[in-house]
Amino acid sequence: QVQLVESGGGVVQTGGSLRLSCAASTNIFSISNVAWYRQAPGNDREIVAGMNYGGVGTPYYADSVKGRFTMSRDHAKNTMYLQMDNLKPSDTAMYVCVAAPPTGSPSMGRGIQVTVTS
Repeated sequence: QVQLVESGGGVVQTGGSLRLSCAASTNIFSISNVAWYRQAPGNDREIVAGMNYGGVGTPYYADSVKGRFTMSRDHAKNTMYLQMDNLKPSDTAMYVCVAAPPTGSPSMGRGIQVTVTS
């Protein structure tokens, strides 16, 4: 069973930056479509950013984060990242990383809290 572990969350003021990391126990990121989701209390889960396994084309970003968030991955470290700049209170949520291989079930992390204060 692949394990994904997020880190890098916390509390930051409006306009600040955080970099989330998602470390995998295997090289699953190199064979999977990957994504970051978030969910705030009372809201539906939404996709924040996504990349296909081949890295072909540009990553997908939700309109709400476009120009502020950047997704990347390091296959050698089995880690993917979400750089979040110019954070807003509306970015406050639990962030979860997901890896969906071509076969089998997707793997998800337990999530990490990001809180942006005004």
